[in-house]
Amino acid sequence: MSTEFRNFLELSYEELEELNLRAKDQRKRRVAADVLQEERLKYLADTPGIKAVTVLFSDLEGRLHMLDYDKKFLVKSYDNLTFDGSSIRGFTAQRESDLRLALDWSAFYWTPADIFGSGKVLVFSEVIDKNGGHYSGDLRGVLKDFAKQQFEKNGYTLNAANEIEGFLFDGIDAERNYHQTGTFEYVNQGGYYHSLPGDPLREFIDTTAEVQRAMGFENEKDHPEVAPSQFEINYSYGDVVAAADQIQLYKLICRQVATQMGMTACFLPKPVTGVNGSGMHTNVSITKGGKNLFWDPKGDEKISKLAWGFVDKILTHGNDICLLLNASVNSYRRLDPHFEAPNQIKASATDRGSMVRIPIGNEKSARVEVRSVGPDANPYMVLYSIFKTGLGGQTSKIKNLRQAERYLPDNIYTALENFRGAEWVDEMLGSGVKERYADLKQASADRCPRLLGTIVKDCEVQFHHDVYNQLLWGQF
Repeated sequence: MSTEFRNFLELSYEELEELNLRAKDQRKRRVAADVLQEERLKYLADTPGIKAVTVLFSDLEGRLHMLDYDKKFLVKSYDNLTFDGSSIRGFTAQRESDLRLALDWSAFYWTPADIFGSGKVLVFSEVIDKNGGHYSGDLRGVLKDFAKQQFEKNGYTLNAANEIEGFLFDGIDAERNYHQTGTFEYVNQGGYYHSLPGDPLREFIDTTAEVQRAMGFENEKDHPEVAPSQFEINYSYGDVVAAADQIQLYKLICRQVATQMGMTACFLPKPVTGVNGSGMHTNVSITKGGKNLFWDPKGDEKISKLAWGFVDKILTHGNDICLLLNASVNSYRRLDPHFEAPNQIKASATDRGSMVRIPIGNEKSARVEVRSVGPDANPYMVLYSIFKTGLGGQTSKIKNLRQAERYLPDNIYTALENFRGAEWVDEMLGSGVKERYADLKQASADRCPRLLGTIVKDCEVQFHHDVYNQLLWGQF
């Protein structure tokens, strides 16, 4: 179709980076919501090249949903964006379906036109219930409220950075077609740190990194991972809600770039047996007044008593929250004692089989790394459960807790049993959200064999929450 008569916004990558870094700085400085709202609305009204605003929200399992609002409509009606929650898995029942989206103007992004289309900007939102409060099934809102409370009560800023691994497979929609093909095709077999300039994996990584940079990610490093066709693209620390938003954007960018290249970016934790799976190592710390509270040069492994207390609570509740960190049938293939799997409920500075690792750090970088997280988990759920548990959970009296011989489940049914029986999860999520989440995971589990076996089954891909669509779900 001709574009001759269109004049939609298309900014250079340098202009995009400048705008997105400015917005990121405003977010870090906690610029008041009403100030940001006024600034963003004025920008939208005064910029003729913008045709639509893409509004993003996530469901209970962490799937990212997007809908485009005409710019002129949104500027007039931003405070009354209603939608049918009963159509979203894990949200409201049909009898109480009306929900509303509240725009988070601090989470506003300018996007490359060649990836997202011209004339569009993105903004994250929270889900509001019919009474005007945050909807309990929207974990982004729950996480944001928790982070705000910690800042206002204790002066704490909750920080996170995630190392998200994925696979690049040949062909578009490789996951959705897996029940027909029964295989994933590698595009590169080089392995850790190895790919030639210009090969498909390197081109994918380079392109994705450029998009991330333009969107203000502040990249650190990128490289092929251990398994064939596996990748990891790292970026800087951020406050906890921004970090979770960036996980959603990271996966969205990867999928979009891969599709444009005729390939599929896959975030199944273990799409291929016999090679390393994909994790989402989650690095966390807490600062107060710019000081890293996890750092102590005289402490054990040079982290503070607060940090070790945080670790002990994570270890205590490791089995309680396992289903939140490992959210799919397929993720329990990754928790295999081989391939550096972090399935031991231990803490260590060196053992990569431990659930929690204490990386080498300094006053700025001291942190705790939770290694058992799968890349397909709801990022808002992950970060909320880690910080909520690390700050408010209990500490077990198990002897030698940090090195006791304890293991995470090797199948989702055991994880479900632990989750349903955990009083801590009731306190953390509320019984209603807990039950809905468990029911969703039970429904997926019941469509798959109880024993994983040695090969990836069609059903664990077909009924995976990241891959899910009504057509596949109806083919049970």
